[in-house]
Amino acid sequence: MEFRHLGKSGLVVSEISYGNWLTHGSQVEEDAALACVRAALEEGITTFDTADVYAGTRAETVLGKALAGERREGLEIFTKVYWPTGPGQNDRGLSRKHILESIEGSLRRLGTDHVDLYQAHRYDYDTPLEETMLAFADVVRSGKALYIGVSEWRAEEIRAAAKLAAELHVPLVSNQPQYSALWRVIEAEVVPTCEDLGISQIVWSPIAQGVLTGKYKPGEQPPAGSRATDDKGGAQMISRFMNDDVLGRVQQLVPLAEQAGLSMAQLAVAWVLQNPNVASAIIGASRPEQVRDNVKAAGVKLDSQLLAAIDEVLDPVVERDPARTQSPASRA
Repeated sequence: MEFRHLGKSGLVVSEISYGNWLTHGSQVEEDAALACVRAALEEGITTFDTADVYAGTRAETVLGKALAGERREGLEIFTKVYWPTGPGQNDRGLSRKHILESIEGSLRRLGTDHVDLYQAHRYDYDTPLEETMLAFADVVRSGKALYIGVSEWRAEEIRAAAKLAAELHVPLVSNQPQYSALWRVIEAEVVPTCEDLGISQIVWSPIAQGVLTGKYKPGEQPPAGSRATDDKGGAQMISRFMNDDVLGRVQQLVPLAEQAGLSMAQLAVAWVLQNPNVASAIIGASRPEQVRDNVKAAGVKLDSQLLAAIDEVLDPVVERDPARTQSPASRA
């Protein structure tokens, strides 16, 4: 495993981090989830990402159980707040009330007295940013979180938050966006802004919800049990890539991966790690062998010829429009 600093902070994270969206407590049975976390630990992953909303809060519980007994100082545990976790009007968003209550619930479920990174899961247009940032500052000062981050925020929102964070003397160190060789929206505005501010990307879906593994073939039905058949959110997320043009172009990457001595998943994860603003790529898994395959992307350097060849294959189907946002149902 290789490691990188998160933003301009002193916090070091593993290049590959393990996330449990749409898996733990939902898509994957608990025994399998525990086995995947065990594989991640054995492969040198130290960074684990979750959120209070995943699987209706169950994902945090499963992750806490999986990490119980591990040396806490040797782990970086990340979680998030924003999406609804209950029926009440204040069980959502980035109000002071919800943030301060949600951190308590997350810590209880994770079985720890602090998280290393507490992230705003989306921007809250109904709450003043000043209120949100002050609440995050109080969470940090209480010792319940060491650093703060955001997820899927626009460049101008990140810049405004960074200004307040500096005034409040709290470390805003990261953004967590979707990023893959097929989804490059952050490259136009978010990455340059974050580079200027000393903020890193912790990217989710580096293999485009499994599309970049090549397992989905043009003109064929998705394999049973795959993300594309998951009615709990996975199918909706992957639908943007499930057309014959995209899938056909992904198949053209197979010989490129073989020539590089990489699996398709390793190629996809290594591709996002070539961006120096990316501190860590989040992988998910339903089986331990998927973890063991993905982690081999750590430390891989892709040469310029290979990167150019990937661009040549994918360029017509790559999403680059920075105006595009995730749908309201997107909770990664």
